Amino acid sequence: MSPSLLWTSLFAFFLLAGLALRLWLASRQMRHVARHRDQVPTDFAGSIALAAHQRAADYTIAKGRFGLIEMALGAAVVLGWTLLGGLDALNQWLITMMGGGLWQQLALLACFVLISGAIDLPVSYYQTFVIEQRFGFNQTTVKLWLSDLLKSALLGAVIGLPLAALILWLMGAAGSYWWLWAWAVWMAFNLLLMVVYPLFIAPIFNKFKPLDDVSLNARVTALMQRCGFTSKGLFVMDGSRRSAHANAYFTGFGAGKRVVFYDTLLKQLTTEEVEAVLAHELGHFKHRHITRRIVGMFAMSLAGLALLGWISTKGWFYTGLGVMPNFNLPGVDGSAPNDALALLLFMLAVPVFTVFLSPLFAQLSRKHEFEADAYAVAQTRGADLASALLKLHEDNASTLTPDPVYVKFYYSHPPATERLARIPHASGVAA
Repeated sequence: MSPSLLWTSLFAFFLLAGLALRLWLASRQMRHVARHRDQVPTDFAGSIALAAHQRAADYTIAKGRFGLIEMALGAAVVLGWTLLGGLDALNQWLITMMGGGLWQQLALLACFVLISGAIDLPVSYYQTFVIEQRFGFNQTTVKLWLSDLLKSALLGAVIGLPLAALILWLMGAAGSYWWLWAWAVWMAFNLLLMVVYPLFIAPIFNKFKPLDDVSLNARVTALMQRCGFTSKGLFVMDGSRRSAHANAYFTGFGAGKRVVFYDTLLKQLTTEEVEAVLAHELGHFKHRHITRRIVGMFAMSLAGLALLGWISTKGWFYTGLGVMPNFNLPGVDGSAPNDALALLLFMLAVPVFTVFLSPLFAQLSRKHEFEADAYAVAQTRGADLASALLKLHEDNASTLTPDPVYVKFYYSHPPATERLARIPHASGVAA
């Protein structure tokens, strides 16, 4: 068997196997949730109403059913770009129109992103204006949704195209170790983005105002001082413009980190509960989870770029994925680069193989969540954290009865039943 045919076979096998696995897991999740829809788990019978439990079940099942379609569509799109010749046809058309060179490669990347975005538009619209709307979470309008799309597209062009041009130039000019230089650029860009995002990018989409709740401000400030955490301020974000879901997060880098609360979170939780949620987030920093994730991301990107540096020189990598590389094409300089093709094919192929690693990353994330919960309990009252988690699960319509196999494969956060079982003094909340 030729290397090209072997590569085609491996890719097709993993694509279909991954799709079958994800469809099976989603089906398990929906069946399991449906079986437990009509009875609140015993430990929560006194704190969660049956109607709320059923709403969470219906929300989970609705998302799961649409997820089946979304997964099948995603696999079809990957297959269409690769083995069915979509990317090859687009590339050859652009070469005919523009010839080889950097501008043609940038045009290929831009057209790929635009076409992929257009395919995703109906999915995003249905999720927002049908599923989220049906369960009372959607707060956005079509006008705001379209405005977000336009802003995202413009930001992508302003930021993404120059970055892509630099990477493509390095691929062609920096020799066989271009991937090391590209990794350095990518790492620097991500670190810079951590600084720039909260100051210039996030305000394009949302409004941020200083936290004006005097009591909460005092408690949060005291908590951060006890934890040895410094920030550039406490802010409230108008998350309710788009969704009723609640959240809180840290953004920024180093001493410039900001604490951001969704306005929906402040409406749903008491001052003590907000403090407990923030203590949980501080636990991630205290245990260096964020730093570890950043280091892990950089390590994986270095390994991925090194692999791309090797595989992009192999003809079978292109032909095995349905693409004719730009070698000696009629009317085109034989040195016409394949760098944009290599980048796109790599981005399409990697998720096909790495989907099977999802349980490992999910397990590590759940471990980190338990550690952050333990830290929060050490800094605040366990009952406050437990009641906050229970409110957030109920308000976000998170099911209390997920399928255990689905949890191990996908859940980055442990189910509420497992988290509350480990929190001291939580029994009065979940009983």
